[in-house]
Amino acid sequence: MQASEVPRAVAAAMSIASSLDLTVDDAIVLHDSNKLTLRLLPCDVLARVAPAAHQVAQFEVDLAQGLSEAGCPVAVLEPRVEPRVHERDGFVVTLWTYYDPGTAQEVPPADYADALERLHAGMRKLDVPAPHFTDRVEQAQRLVADRDRTPLLADADRELLADTLRNLSRAIGERGGAEQLLHGEPHPGNVLATKNGLLFIDLETCCRGPVEFDLAHAPEEVGEHYPGVDQNVLRECRILVLAMITTWRWDRDDRLPNGRRLGTEWLAQIRAALDRDGPDTAG
Repeated sequence: MQASEVPRAVAAAMSIASSLDLTVDDAIVLHDSNKLTLRLLPCDVLARVAPAAHQVAQFEVDLAQGLSEAGCPVAVLEPRVEPRVHERDGFVVTLWTYYDPGTAQEVPPADYADALERLHAGMRKLDVPAPHFTDRVEQAQRLVADRDRTPLLADADRELLADTLRNLSRAIGERGGAEQLLHGEPHPGNVLATKNGLLFIDLETCCRGPVEFDLAHAPEEVGEHYPGVDQNVLRECRILVLAMITTWRWDRDDRLPNGRRLGTEWLAQIRAALDRDGPDTAG
């Protein structure tokens, strides 16, 4: 979120929470990307705030309710207020249960895989419209092709990313494997270790595709514990996802700390992976 918008976004979240009879004296910024994540105190509520144009908020609320009712390991909406999207001063705000992260520790791969498998099982029961994973890839392709938005991307690197995104997206689609509703980005940053077990957050990235696309966002060891994985598809998905997140790092508006350094390192990793897996993967 643009720095100039943050104070207004915080004020909108605090105002909405107060109007719902939640006690709010302070707001702590937990995360700032395309939307703002706040911890409201002393009511201890998590607020997600985005510009009003981001209407995926309603999709995320509906999906969270459906998955929670299905017993899936997902973060739930704040139970003290009506589960809906609130709008104020040009922002949409959703209110969620705040989970104390506790002591930082690495999640065992087997537990990670089990939680993701249970999430996928619940997702198969839901009939909701969602974009295909190739739509997400196309967003990255448009960014690579836009020299104004990626001005510092060298021509050779631009060609590498464009070819990788195009060839692997096509190759995975042509395999014709089973597809279903996915989280979209179940990386460690979207997994909370709570007293109730592992919970997935940030459902706005949901899409349809093979489960290997989700597994490609998780640590490599997780794929070893998830049953029925096609290792060839998973290998292709890992390189594809790496190309996607590398592309975001070269966006002139990217705000991730050390993003450009990561983008450079990941380009080298993509080249190494394509060289290792041979010309079939490279297309």
